[in-house]
Amino acid sequence: MKDLEELRTRMRQFAAERDWEQVHSPKNLVMAMSVEMAELLEHFQWLTEDASQQLDDQTLAAVADEIADVQIYLVRLADRLGIDILEATERKFHKNAQKYPVDS
Repeated sequence: MKDLEELRTRMRQFAAERDWEQVHSPKNLVMAMSVEMAELLEHFQWLTEDASQQLDDQTLAAVADEIADVQIYLVRLADRLGIDILEATERKFHKNAQKYPVDS
């Protein structure tokens, strides 16, 4: 995939082809994303800080799958709510820069 817009379009088509629009309400998408976040969390739950930075290939692949699941639901949620993720991110970066200025 080349960009976020392509992912959004593909997810919209994927859901439409399966008639998932009826269940892809914002509430349901947030709940599904929460489940995926929990699945991601499971891979790190009992690791030390060092171990969490040195995942074996199998765990890293599983983590990548869970990150993709979270991203898919996030993009789908933003699409259903009419939120441009990149614009929202830019605004949030600006807010964070004001809230957490670099120490002089």
